[in-house]
Amino acid sequence: MKLKAVLFDLDGTLLPMDQNAFTKGYFKLLAKKLFPHGYEPDALVKAIWHGTAAMVQNNGSCTNEEAFWKDFANIYGAKALADRPLFEEFYTVDFQEAKAFCGYTQAAFETVAMLKAEGIRVALATNPIFPAVATESRIRWAGLSPEDFELYTTYENIGYCKPNLDYYREILRRLNLTAEDCMMVGNDVREDMVAAQLGMEAFLLTDCVINPEGVPVEQWSHGGFATLQDYLKENLHL
Repeated sequence: MKLKAVLFDLDGTLLPMDQNAFTKGYFKLLAKKLFPHGYEPDALVKAIWHGTAAMVQNNGSCTNEEAFWKDFANIYGAKALADRPLFEEFYTVDFQEAKAFCGYTQAAFETVAMLKAEGIRVALATNPIFPAVATESRIRWAGLSPEDFELYTTYENIGYCKPNLDYYREILRRLNLTAEDCMMVGNDVREDMVAAQLGMEAFLLTDCVINPEGVPVEQWSHGGFATLQDYLKENLHL
């Protein structure tokens, strides 16, 4: 394997979590922050999901940030744009409490460090539906630093989402690599393993696997962090 770079997912991969529990807790914190400012919780959550769908459907014509706020403003009008500082304050301050809904594994740090020590480039291919401040926080919760990654995607810096193959093509373009140069490591069968369609090596991390459709996982290399580390050592001769 002539691997030059490893792309990691974040939520449920480097940062262990139950996705549903995290999302529920995150929305509860957001609703608590914004309710005093006229945002009814159920309507707010529905609007956030609607804006998220707009980002997932984005075709690169604008950033995901622009796609979200255009959609959100279509629902709440000028008030939404005027209240953007409230959202920014939320992600800087209140969102930090969402760490309680996440786990931690030293193996995440160890795996990234192992690769970097051997000159393998490392990028963070996390679905870019969060602002940078929230993504950087989650990186730190995982025991890593934003500086550990050559690239990490946020809603400000890219106009695609998983599982759109153009999301992965854009990462490859920015890294100036081919799909065959890279491996994608993630826990979501639909969003992460799709990278294999481009010719990337793909490893399904099963510690917090997301596979609601019950797709057979034998088609990809798979297992926990110990298996991933063994796989990398064996195939990269680390």
